[in-house]
Amino acid sequence: MQKILLSACLASPLAALAQSSATPAPVPARPVAGKTADTPAVIQSVNVAGERPTNRIDRQVYDVKSDISTSNSSAADALNNVPSVAVDPDGTVTLRGSTNVQILVDGKPSAMLQGENRGATLNAMQADDIESVEVLNNPGAQFGNEGGGGPILNLVMRRNRKAGGFANLNANAGVQGRYNSAFSGSYNEGPWGIQGGAHIRHDGRNSTADVSRERLDSNGNWVHSSQQSNSAGLNDMSGVNTTINYNLNATDTLAASANYNARSNDQHGVDHYLNGATALQPLTDYVRTTQRTGEARNFGWGSRYDHKGELPNELLKLDLRVSASENESDNQYANTYASANLPNTRASQHSNNSVRIVDFTGDYERPLWGGSAKAGFKVASNTSDAETEYTDINPATSVVTLNPARSNRYQLEETVTALYGSYQLRLNDDWGLQAGLRAEHTALDIHQYTSNIEATNNYLNFMPSLFATYRLSEASTLRFAYARRIRRPNANDLNPYVVYRDEFNISSGNPLLKPTKTDSFEVGYETRLFGLETNLRSYYRRDTDAIVDYRTLLANNVLLTTRRNGEGSHSSGLEFTVSGKLTPELTLNTSGNLMRMQQSSLDDQGLLNTRTANSLSGRVRLNYAASAATQVQMALQMQGKMLSGQGYRSPNSTFNMSVRQMLTPRLSMLATVTDLFNTNKMETVVDSATLRETSTRRFDGRVFYLGLSYRFGGPNKDAESHEPRMGPPPGGPGGPGFGGPPPQG
Repeated sequence: MQKILLSACLASPLAALAQSSATPAPVPARPVAGKTADTPAVIQSVNVAGERPTNRIDRQVYDVKSDISTSNSSAADALNNVPSVAVDPDGTVTLRGSTNVQILVDGKPSAMLQGENRGATLNAMQADDIESVEVLNNPGAQFGNEGGGGPILNLVMRRNRKAGGFANLNANAGVQGRYNSAFSGSYNEGPWGIQGGAHIRHDGRNSTADVSRERLDSNGNWVHSSQQSNSAGLNDMSGVNTTINYNLNATDTLAASANYNARSNDQHGVDHYLNGATALQPLTDYVRTTQRTGEARNFGWGSRYDHKGELPNELLKLDLRVSASENESDNQYANTYASANLPNTRASQHSNNSVRIVDFTGDYERPLWGGSAKAGFKVASNTSDAETEYTDINPATSVVTLNPARSNRYQLEETVTALYGSYQLRLNDDWGLQAGLRAEHTALDIHQYTSNIEATNNYLNFMPSLFATYRLSEASTLRFAYARRIRRPNANDLNPYVVYRDEFNISSGNPLLKPTKTDSFEVGYETRLFGLETNLRSYYRRDTDAIVDYRTLLANNVLLTTRRNGEGSHSSGLEFTVSGKLTPELTLNTSGNLMRMQQSSLDDQGLLNTRTANSLSGRVRLNYAASAATQVQMALQMQGKMLSGQGYRSPNSTFNMSVRQMLTPRLSMLATVTDLFNTNKMETVVDSATLRETSTRRFDGRVFYLGLSYRFGGPNKDAESHEPRMGPPPGGPGGPGFGGPPPQG
């Protein structure tokens, strides 16, 4: 029987939430003909159903729902279509070269997207549930720093508020037994509205890895070792979600949501280790097999109350979210040695990790002094538990013995209390400003039960932000942004206990880590060039006490990876997006990021080491409408060199292709292939005074899918446009209220 699968619990389209707390404060309307200078300023709020997302003063918004491959893609695939965002096959997310990225859903954190659970969640979540992705490289005062802090990717889920019923069913089959299917729908009548969905997915990426390592021994000689690995196993994921909203009256709305998702965690691996000989130790050659079984369960619920005040655009929002993630796995290990002098060994490892988040926020906004003021509070608790039990098994007698050196239990309790305020004002027809300040108090309680260590830490941070827009013309806008953020170390970063990974690799956290402070600046120019929407942004980011990986070689060629606060790092670059129709049939979406990075940290001999790297990343996507019913999409993605701790990650690239054919006005067929040329790989290089290592991991990235999508209810019309946007919408690059005219309708 198949195991229940995981997915877009967070993907739950929170229909009732008229505007998420991620929505910026309303903007004063421009002067209207016939109004005198003494006429009080009027605040407008325009919400047009079906309007494509628009850039705002503090963020860029990218439409992903119209990508023709969304019906069989994951959230990771959708994020890979967003400029300067990259998601590798393991689900690691980078934005402008930084892995310090916070992912929210409708402006709120979720346990599903915390820590090591994030990658699996993004690979399981349905892209078809996502309306748009908001990129906040410089988040404003209303956004907290949970889940890592740093820049934010906010997944805005689909909502349908139209009266009546609507539903959509997708079913897709892929190579090697892969498949996925999803159902989503909504029904709205009178004051009531309900929407939700369910999905299943059987998918994954098998991989191979080669590691070549040279270490400097105590005699000054370089000792060679290697590791060759194969890992295979497709996993099952499933989930359900629902949202109910009720309009009490013209001013008050209630909403409730719930979701549950599950994912299997089964895998079979084979590793061949060759450990070079030293003066004190002979060469060892052995094979380790690993059989892993397990399951992850994720669930959450939320409630919300919205009240519209008597003033124009006066709004109070109270929002409570509770979410949890539980991951349990069992690994069975067997080591077979080539030498008859070394006995074979067996072992097992049971792991149970969980995250629980309670998040309560309140936001109030109202017109004030000709502009718009917003203030709010946040009280949140995040509890992380990690428990590992490692046992050695006697191959001859099967007697099980607890290995205390590889077993541990750890808990981190984090409580955050925050207040913020921001003010938004249009100075004149051309200038718009938004300024904010956030005060955030953090309390940490660390419980290392295995070592009987208790520790606490408390600190208060103030985070200012400032945004401005200047309209050069009806088609051109300048944007300016500054924000300070912090990155708090997570539970794994702080846990001092040594965690066994494999025969060559162990890891541990560092309870002395300090938060990383990040100051980021940005200047952007948006215009129309030759009929194409064009954006150019220059940016600079400086990290103080940057948290970086630090590697140390121990006895028997074991590599310990831990975390340290580096001396600092900074990056700068130019980012561009260009989108629009080249011909009536051909649509272009392209973006690029030319970046320079610098990291300073202490090397493995205690000396200050500064490294720099130049990187060029980008993507090009072409949509060709062969007819009203047939569309072809080709996408090339290239990721440049990235610094990582004591080393760097090499460039890589992928090419994807999709064909969509409308069979009837309601039924369509989709064929996709990812990584057509099988070029996607992860290669990391470490070159220090005592360690040289190259690790290359390849995936079976070339995957074919064929599927059908059917629409129930709603208007019966011909094929809709499926041209993904990567820039501002028509009507001015500034979006509503800033740098361009408000949307019509």
